[in-house]
Amino acid sequence: MGILKNIFIQPPEKHEQKGDTFFNNSDWGRAKIEYEKALSKLKKPSSGYDESEGRLQGKLCQAKEALALEHSQTGETLMEEGYYDDARDLLELAIDLTQDPKLISSIENRMLKMERLTPRDIQTDDSGPQVNVEGVSGEQEDETFMALCGTLPEDVRGIYHSYGEPFKSGYLALNRGEFALAAEYFARAIKENPSPDSFIPLELATAYVNLEKFDEAHQLLRTFLQYHPDALPGYQLLCEVFWETGAVDQVEALLDGCPDDLKNSAAYYLLRGEAMFQSGNYFKARSYYQRFLKEYGWNELIARALARTFEALGEVENARDIYAEIMDQCRGCHARIDPFVKRKFADISFELGQGSSAILEIYLSLTQEDPENNPFYFQRVSRIYALLGNEEEARRFQLFAQQAQKGTG
Repeated sequence: MGILKNIFIQPPEKHEQKGDTFFNNSDWGRAKIEYEKALSKLKKPSSGYDESEGRLQGKLCQAKEALALEHSQTGETLMEEGYYDDARDLLELAIDLTQDPKLISSIENRMLKMERLTPRDIQTDDSGPQVNVEGVSGEQEDETFMALCGTLPEDVRGIYHSYGEPFKSGYLALNRGEFALAAEYFARAIKENPSPDSFIPLELATAYVNLEKFDEAHQLLRTFLQYHPDALPGYQLLCEVFWETGAVDQVEALLDGCPDDLKNSAAYYLLRGEAMFQSGNYFKARSYYQRFLKEYGWNELIARALARTFEALGEVENARDIYAEIMDQCRGCHARIDPFVKRKFADISFELGQGSSAILEIYLSLTQEDPENNPFYFQRVSRIYALLGNEEEARRFQLFAQQAQKGTG
């Protein structure tokens, strides 16, 4: 049994690839889970800086930052609509995820504003009844569940709230990455909610995919899509099942059968392009993404997918140009530039021999935005200073790199 188990354990590279797919489709939570899995399975060297670990830590940090930003934005929306408890929970989750001091400060300011809008009564009488710890825990779970559901479409949010305690416990376990526990709760929830058009099979299938129970997930998703043919997450998950089981030829037929309304969405284009990418049809995927941008205009997620495809084709200069354009678009609308994009642009530029002061500035900014990878960033800064002829700064940042590496060891 031990030998068979080892055969079917996915290597860290597989989890990293899945994480990249989720990240490029803005599924930050599942990307985070896959990067964490990859890190847990990575064989660490006996000494020295491990580039694979550094890369995965960077991707994990970027997924967490993207998830934090999403929670922050949703929390602000809930706050404006008067759902203060839900907003507070999401904002607290965002603070737990992010290391960006600007984002933390912004969130804290929003929470202070919200506290002024919703002053809480403070009990100072120690002689009063004590709060039951189990009750507090239950209340916190309720608030977390409400916060997680706050990211769903409004009609689905109400349905999820109606499914009862086992479903809530399963949903919380799923978002903690406790997939076996989540599957147990979801199975109980299905018995309590036997309606054939329930959304519970979708969540149970998600748990099964993460447990690599692909046959069970396949059956659930086929039935689910019969009742919800317009539910894109169902198609995304079923595509993943096909990719994992080598049934690549079934993906095209599945996507061809999507409703026309779904086919006109950017999310569908992303999924179709990903199907081409997963099949190794990089040239076809490249043309597909380029045609979308030409016909429909700028879309950052499509642009990211195109850049990734350029990299797979070895067209790194084109990939760098796409990352540069993403950065320019963010500057144009005064949006925060994703550290993932900044690092991609800087790394490719450096590998192409462009060790300029502009690239140096990007790496320096990343030391603040992505401190978990400071050993790598400090090394790059040191090398660029050396290329620029500033040996003193090169030595100083090489020392920083060594100190940062000791701090992460």
